[in-house]
Amino acid sequence: MHFDLTDLRLFLHVVEAGSITAGAARSGLALASASARVRGMEEQAGVPLLERGRRGVEPTPAGRTLLHHARLVMGQVERMRGELGDYAHGVKGHVRLLANTAAAAEFLPEPLAAFLAANPSVDIDLDERPSREVARAVAEGLAEIGIAADHADLSGLEVRPFRLDRLVLVVPRGHALAGRARIAFAEALGSDFVGLSGDTALGEHLAGHAARTGTRMRLRVRVRGLDAACRMVALGAGVAVVPETAARRWAGGGALILLPLEEAWAERRLVVVLRRLDALPSHARRLAEHLAAG
Repeated sequence: MHFDLTDLRLFLHVVEAGSITAGAARSGLALASASARVRGMEEQAGVPLLERGRRGVEPTPAGRTLLHHARLVMGQVERMRGELGDYAHGVKGHVRLLANTAAAAEFLPEPLAAFLAANPSVDIDLDERPSREVARAVAEGLAEIGIAADHADLSGLEVRPFRLDRLVLVVPRGHALAGRARIAFAEALGSDFVGLSGDTALGEHLAGHAARTGTRMRLRVRVRGLDAACRMVALGAGVAVVPETAARRWAGGGALILLPLEEAWAERRLVVVLRRLDALPSHARRLAEHLAAG
């Protein structure tokens, strides 16, 4: 039985994404090539490794065994790269970093750019996920480092402070809610919303809180990106819930009014999460320390 590193990396990505198509994209492979590799792995193993269904794929019992060993092998490869990178030029280390919307869009660009400039032998794969998925992926070894809100289940993980994130409602000047000092999210749901695309972590987070009130958000438009949402609100398309840092970039010109949300969940402490700092490859450990130091 012979699986190469590309096979193992592909299998990890397919299981994490729950889809061969998405796993192929994350691995930088064409779908036909990825499908052929998965079939070849199953032929070599002599048993199915994935259970195919209408909603994607899940590992079979044999696939879960392979998944366990693939994580161990890929983790060891990254540790080898990190240790060799301390001595040799041209040996690239790779870190998989997961983060929620606010962290990915608002707080990570500057520290990541500084780290990459100081560490040219390290590549970072940044992916946006809801905080609960970030914590679960780190706990399961699918990512070395995560940035999540501390309301997620972080049991069993090492946690270090990162940033404070506040969500606010933004409304255009002249809106019926513009004169309010604060507002409850349930009350804001009476307005038309500019929403984020459904696959963003913040979009999913807000949809969940809306569902708990028994009301759906009335989304007039979905956009990709916080700046696009703020711009649409400023032009009168509706209201939106965004991180305060994003809203303040637009509020200075007077086009937006920021209203603090009354709910406790609107103020979130973002934290760096990992399994064990001392078990990370040296380049991943440097990144975790760099992010926590900020």
